[in-house]
Amino acid sequence: MEPIIQHPWNIDEQEAINLQRQLAQQVKKADQLTDIRYVAGVDVAYHAESDLLVAGVVILDATSLQVVETVVIQDTAEFPYIPGLFSFRELPPLVRAFKELKTAPQLVVCDGQGIAHPRRFGLASHLGVLFDIPTIGCGKTRLLGEYEEPAQDRGVYSPLIDQDEIIGGVLRTQPNIKPIFVSIGHGISLPTACAWITKLSPKYRLPETTRQADQLVNKVSAELTSSS
Repeated sequence: MEPIIQHPWNIDEQEAINLQRQLAQQVKKADQLTDIRYVAGVDVAYHAESDLLVAGVVILDATSLQVVETVVIQDTAEFPYIPGLFSFRELPPLVRAFKELKTAPQLVVCDGQGIAHPRRFGLASHLGVLFDIPTIGCGKTRLLGEYEEPAQDRGVYSPLIDQDEIIGGVLRTQPNIKPIFVSIGHGISLPTACAWITKLSPKYRLPETTRQADQLVNKVSAELTSSS
């Protein structure tokens, strides 16, 4: 898979902020989904004592949720650790990983935010716009916004609101378990995003896309640490 938008990554903080604001105008908030056979999960793990990072993409069969392909990229973080600009640190190796995929996903779930972001352009939105592919932001924690606790039933969500705008859903994926934070990345509506995250979370709080990608990058990262 090749991105349809190319932009420089070696830029400073203000240039990155300006680029986020510019690209945020291209986010599509309506459903653009086709027949979804494969769903991707992405994650990045950092080496504890260096700038090394491990970026991983896991492709799951959308029906069985079985893993059909994985790609791992080892790289060095080039962009500094700045809240709100994580995509400039994590996307370069993830883009390389997507280029190596043999199985093209029709939907991508990111461990992070979509439009639930100060400039409405978190990692999930950035990735979605670059490839023009439907993406969902799915975070364990909230970056910003206010909400009321959703009911305890599986699949129920309450709106996450910032400055009178609904920027995401606080979704209960399992009964009586802490909710997670779902937001539009690109090419999908919030109700559809929440429905997909619920479907991808048959047993656990987090969707299988996130769980499998997290296990993959942490395993490789641990192997790097033990060999160094």
